[in-house]
Order: sequence, then structure tokens, then C-alpha cells
Amino acid sequence: MIHRPLRYVAGSVLALATAVPSLAAQSQSELTEAIALAKSKIYPALCNISVVAKGFEAGRTVRHQGSGSGTLISPAGHVLTNYHVARDAVRIVITLTTGEQIPADVVGHDPMTDLSVLKLRVDERENPHKPLPFATFGDSDKLEVGTSVLAVGNPLSLSSSMTLGIVSNPHRVFAGAGGQLFEFDFDSGNRTGLFTVWIQHDALILPGNSGGPLVNLNGEIIGVNTRGGRGLGFASPSKLVRAVVAQLLSFGEVRRGYIGASFQPVAKLGRKSGAMISAVVPTGPADKAGLKTGDLVLAIDGEPVIARFAEEVPPVYQMIAELKIDKSHSFSILRTGKKMEMQVKVAKMQDYVGKQIEVRSFGLSVQNITAPMALLRRYPNNKGVYVTGVRPGKPFEEAKPAVRSGDVIVALAGKPVENLASFKKIVKGFEGKELPVTFRRGRQTVVTLVDLEEEDKPKSGGELAKPWLGARAQVMTEEVQKAMGLVGTKGFRLTEVFPWTKASAAGLKMGDVLLAIDGEPFNSYRPQDAKDLKNAVEEFGVGETVPFEILRDGKKMTLDVELEESPSSSIDAKTGRSRFFEFRVRELTFMDRIGRQMTKEQQGLIVTQVSNGGWASIAGLPRGALILAINGQAIGDIDSFDKLMKRLKKEKPRVIPVFIKRGVSTAFVFFEPDWSQLAGK
Repeated sequence: MIHRPLRYVAGSVLALATAVPSLAAQSQSELTEAIALAKSKIYPALCNISVVAKGFEAGRTVRHQGSGSGTLISPAGHVLTNYHVARDAVRIVITLTTGEQIPADVVGHDPMTDLSVLKLRVDERENPHKPLPFATFGDSDKLEVGTSVLAVGNPLSLSSSMTLGIVSNPHRVFAGAGGQLFEFDFDSGNRTGLFTVWIQHDALILPGNSGGPLVNLNGEIIGVNTRGGRGLGFASPSKLVRAVVAQLLSFGEVRRGYIGASFQPVAKLGRKSGAMISAVVPTGPADKAGLKTGDLVLAIDGEPVIARFAEEVPPVYQMIAELKIDKSHSFSILRTGKKMEMQVKVAKMQDYVGKQIEVRSFGLSVQNITAPMALLRRYPNNKGVYVTGVRPGKPFEEAKPAVRSGDVIVALAGKPVENLASFKKIVKGFEGKELPVTFRRGRQTVVTLVDLEEEDKPKSGGELAKPWLGARAQVMTEEVQKAMGLVGTKGFRLTEVFPWTKASAAGLKMGDVLLAIDGEPFNSYRPQDAKDLKNAVEEFGVGETVPFEILRDGKKMTLDVELEESPSSSIDAKTGRSRFFEFRVRELTFMDRIGRQMTKEQQGLIVTQVSNGGWASIAGLPRGALILAINGQAIGDIDSFDKLMKRLKKEKPRVIPVFIKRGVSTAFVFFEPDWSQLAGK
């Protein structure tokens, strides 16, 4: 240690104390300028993505709204985002930072890396020739721990947000103690993470940031934010992203080589090179070539394989993914101390999850069974279709034995079901009313007969018309008598006389006390006598004029009242439905107009049911609302509603305004259907 007089140390400390604020200020100023530069490059290319996606629930198609972030990456209008943002989308609308909204279509998805590329419909812009801003990619390999980064996106659907952080680890993987990589499972069953070495950072990201860019201070995309929480963010590195984007733009998919083998790192074996095979898929390319668990892969086509640590395993999978498909490749392996050369014919990697459809007439949703899916579920093969849902009360659920979610349908009408295509072909050609179905449940093979004829449930009603007095009344109990100063007066006090009724026309008023009907005094004074008035009225006929003795302002008088037919209840009202938009309505009743304080002339239909996930639900049509008009046409009865629904199916408008009244307020909701889904609705 060098000893110095105290005065020099003090002087040095003083000088340092003086210099630090200046350096800090300078550093802060430079950082602010760098952020401003990065923002100027990335911000115009930021996209707020709104999606309506379809899924399947209990045997029916449902839709839900979602949102996420993305980035324009080409002057042609290509947008980069996450697969979990855009998957199963039936409608995509992208909002730029200028506020311009542009519909978009899917170019391609890659669930394995959770990436998707979309394409703006630039020809639908107000000015199709107006240049689009776009961002460029940076080099994720240059990232180091501590590198400043910006996360840009739309957290919680709050548009155009930017947060600052640093790279915590540029080579993050998720693995078990033995180095076996964890894969993330989407709700749909697709998996991701096998090829990704994540960029871990601490720039705040929240739901809605998904698909947004992680950028360096040069404003270049060095990652795509995919997941995060509790102060941790994870982004797919730009090196991987660029390769995926190139394939999606070229082929609409990512074509990867596959050998059916899993790998673990070799550090625990005391090795510095190679990758250990931890699993081999039966009948897969590796199995057919003779590769075994425990083999060490040293090289592929002469290129060394190095997977000492878990972070180096994804590049091994990527190395295999880049091999030519349907070609044999040389694998140099070490088995029990002996070096061997094995020729492996590489196959094309398949998606984990097959396509799913709804068969509305069956009340069923089914899914194609892929080879990976059959392997994971331990099926004997990938033949048949997997039942993902069955609608309650529909033919397949009503069959005995019933078909359940999780069953595998292997035959219809005696014809084998090989896959989803053959299933659809058999369904299309079947014209009978009873369908023999063979399905597999666990290790059992079960046969059932499905009755495809749905019985129309009879509507309640059929009773003879009953006479009715258009008023409401309360019993003249002893308490009411005392309150009115009419002790000993039995009968009924009118609490309401309905407008537009014979009772109102005859002169009955609220507050009148009914003492007798057709000369017969009421002996009603107990709460349990409340039905006496109704029962007395029903002793007469509809259209019959009956004298009522009443007490009004202390004076007795008689009024002749014509009894009219009891108004229809909501149960008896005529109903209608739209199978495509998935909502039900009924006509207004007399009591609807009274209860909602409407005019006698008020027209409209009351919404009685809105199926969750249907187009009406997505639009925000509330149950109980009064529909006044659809697509500019006033709706007053079920006949006009049915005719309009048929016309809309023919015209297929992009947006259908629905004018509704709820309470005292009116509003518009907008149906924005995907008419390509019309078949079978």
C-alpha cells in the first residue's frame, strides 16, 4: 500500500466529489439524447394490434377480443408480433402511432418461437401510396450484461408506452437440474421455447407488451418481448427472429428439420464438447437410424457440436432444424467410448397441434391428431379425430353412450376416419338421421348411435284466453283501512290503472276502492285474499261488461268496465334468433311497455340471450336491451327480424350498426363478423 499524507487524500476526495455531479449530469444528458434518438426511429413503427380470435368451448366456436404490440419491419407493411397475440385471429386491426387504423392479414405463424408476421392491407388506406415507417434489426449477439435497452409497446392496451432498463442476462434458458430444457405450453397445446435463448432484461413489460420490440439505444430491434412479470422481462433475440421472419415471408411457415431426439448438456459428464441424447422418439428418424439415449453427438456433417451448458442446447436444435429435409446427414457419435458415424434421414418438423373445427349440426368440435400429439397422449397412432368439446343437449351429447370431450372418433357410418379431412368428407356425404359412431376412450373402443333429428321443444301456452282487469290492487287489510280512515271497509284499493286499457277508458283511477263486482261484495281483508279480485274477474268472459261498485273520495259510485283479454306474458311472446350472430330476441309485450314506461307505439325487440363468444357478444350487445334498428332498418316484430337476418347473410356488410336502448339511454353497438365462417350457421 502506498502511504500518502492526509492532505493529499482529502484533496483527492474533494476533487472527486466535485467531479462526480458533473460526470453524472453529462451521462444523464447523453442517455436522454440517446433515448430520444432511439424513440425517433422506433416509435413511428410501433403498432397497437387489436384482434378478434376464435376458439372452441363446450363444442362450439367462441370468439374473444385481445390486444398486443408489434413493429412495422418493411415498407410493404409487414408487422412483427408474437404468435400468442395473433393466433387463431379472424380479424386484425392495427393502429399506428399516428392514429391511422389499418386491417391486416396473417402472413405466417411460428408457434415454436412464438412469432408471427402480419401484413397490412395497404390498399385499404385512405392514401395507399403514403410511405410507411419501419424499423430495422440490430445485432443481439452484441448484447452484454448491463447494456441499456428500451421496451416499447402497448401495456394493458395503453398505447405507445416506452420503458428503460438494462440487459440482465443475454443468454437465458429455462432448464431443469440436468439441463433438460423446459418448453412453454400455450392454452391451445402448442409449445414454444425449444429454439430460444432469451434476452432477460428489467425494462418493465406488462400484458399488452407482448410482440413489442426490445430496442437498443440506436433504435434497432434487438429482440421481441414475449413474456415477463415481477420486474423480469424476456425477449426473443433478433438473430433468431430474423431467421424466422425470412422463412415466414418466403414460405408462410418455418420449415425445420427434425430427427426425434432430445438433448442435454455434457458439463456434468466432465466434457467440453458434444451433446447427450436424453430421449429418442419411437419410430422417429433418430430411432430408425439407430441413435440411442446416452449417445454423445460430437458433430453433424463434420460441424462440431458444443453443448456444455444448458444455454448451448437450443443452438443444437437449431443446427438440426437447418438441415435439409428428406436428406441423410452424418452424425458423429460416441457410444460407450467408441466413435461411430450414423446416417440420419431428416424429416420435417410437424406442429404439435392440429386444426380444429366445429360441426354445428352435431354439436361437436373436433381436432386433427398430429404425430407429436399422438405421442404425447400415448395413442397407438394418429388416426381419427380428437373430440375437443360437446354441446349440452345436442345429438352427440344425447347419444347413449354419449360422446365426450377427450374421445377419439375412429369411424362414422361404418367408414374409417383417418384424419380431419376424411371426417369432413364423411359428414358432408351423410344424409341419414341416425349416425353410427365408433370412438376410442382410453383403451376401450366404444360404439354408439347418434340421432341427428333434434326435436323442437313445444312452446308453453295453449290455454284459453282469460278475462283481465287492467289494473293492479292491494287488499284492504286492517292496517290499510286504519291508514285510510276506512275501518271496516273490505275490498281492494287500486294502486295502478294501466293506460290504453278498458279499465282506464271506463274511468277507474288509482286510489279507487273496489267494494263489489256485479253486485257481489268483496270480503277481502287479509293478505292471503290477494287473489280474490283475479278469481272474481275470471268468473266472467272476455268482452263482457261488468259493473264495479267503488269508493272514491268518500263517495260510492258504480262504473261499468269491459273485461279484456289478459295480455301475453314474456313466455308467450313470439321469439327469434340469429344462429350466426348467436343471440335471441322476443317481441314486446304490453307489460314490457308498462314496466319500461314506453309509449304504446314503441317498437323494437328485447334481447333475451347473447351467447358468450359469439359475434353479438363481441360487439357488446347486452342482454335485456331493446333493439330499435339493425343496419339502419327499424325492427318491430320477429318477421321483419328474420327477413333482415337473411338479407344480411346475402349482402355480407363489413360492419352492421345495431341501435339499442337500455334504460333511458340509446347507443350503437357494431357487429363486425367474419362472413367466411358463415357455413353451417
